[in-house]
Parts: sequence; C-alpha cells; structure tokens
Amino acid sequence: MGKIIKDIIDFVFDILETVVFVGSLFIVVYLFILTPNQVKGASMEPNFHTGDYILTSRITYKFRRIERGDVVVLKSPKNPDIEYIKRVIGLPGETLMIKDGEVSINGKVIKENYISDVTNLWEGGCIKNGEPYKIPNDEVFVMGDNRPRSSDSREFCSVPIQNLIGHVFYRYFPPNAVGWITNPLPQSLR
Repeated sequence: MGKIIKDIIDFVFDILETVVFVGSLFIVVYLFILTPNQVKGASMEPNFHTGDYILTSRITYKFRRIERGDVVVLKSPKNPDIEYIKRVIGLPGETLMIKDGEVSINGKVIKENYISDVTNLWEGGCIKNGEPYKIPNDEVFVMGDNRPRSSDSREFCSVPIQNLIGHVFYRYFPPNAVGWITNPLPQSLR
C-alpha cells in the first residue's frame, strides 16, 4: 500500500515539474521572444481587420534594422498602456513630406499600393501639407494603412524606437488569412 502512495506522489510531482517547466518556458517566450496580439480598430484596413490575431517578434530588430514597410506593434506615445499596430514609413534621420496626399521620403515619392485611400492630414497635427519633417535619429514615422481612420505620426509626430514592441510577422486568425506578413515595398524602397 505504501509503494502505491509513493508512486502516486512521484507521478503527481512529475506532472507538476512538467507544468512548471512548460509554464516558465511560456513566460520567457511571451516576455522576451514573441507576443500574440489582437488587432483592434480599422486603422490598418484593408490589410488587417478588427479581430485578426497576429504574432509579434520582440527580437527581430536585435538581428536586423527596421525597414520601411514593416508592420509593427508599438506603445501609444499618448498612453503607453495602449498598443497600436502601424506600418513604418519613415526611418531615423530621413526627411518626410506629405503634399496633396502623396508621401515623399528625402524628396522621392513612395508608391503605397497597400493603402486604402490617399494620405490625408489632421488639422492641428504634427505634419503640415508640403512642409518637410525631419525624423530624429532614434525615431521612426509610422502610419496606418487606412489613412483617414488612423491616429499615427501625422498627428503625434515620429515615435522613439524604444516604443516599438516588435515586428509583426505572422497572422494566425482568421483561418482564411493565416500566413506570413510580408513587406509590400520593393527592396529598393526599404
């Protein structure tokens, strides 16, 4: 009888040990490697919709530079408890200008086939029509793909790179949209 109880206790401790190990591994992955996120709002339509579930890599930018066209999750500059999903448009040190709905970087207009509408500007926002904006060296300029419905750098200026949580690399829900997230800009524009 004593051997049976000892075997049961050993079995329970083996299970607990496994649960603690798996739980610890999950926490490390979640906090330092990748994070699941849910898209909320229409700012990235037509490419991302409310309810889409995505995976965000927290380590991508430790191995490569940020590229124009990357989709990122970032902390809102106005409220760090809120996370945004946006696309990187301007890189550190570049000069960005929006004139009559067209975005140019360092004097060259970029073709954005992924956006839903022309790039509008917000009254009282950071960016003024036809006026150049120099992006500080440790910041990026981000915008949503649904420009009329996006609160982004046009409103609150560029964001510090340290506000970036990570690079969005995979969508795992809904089933009809599962797959890798690719950068839509040609290599020459990144």
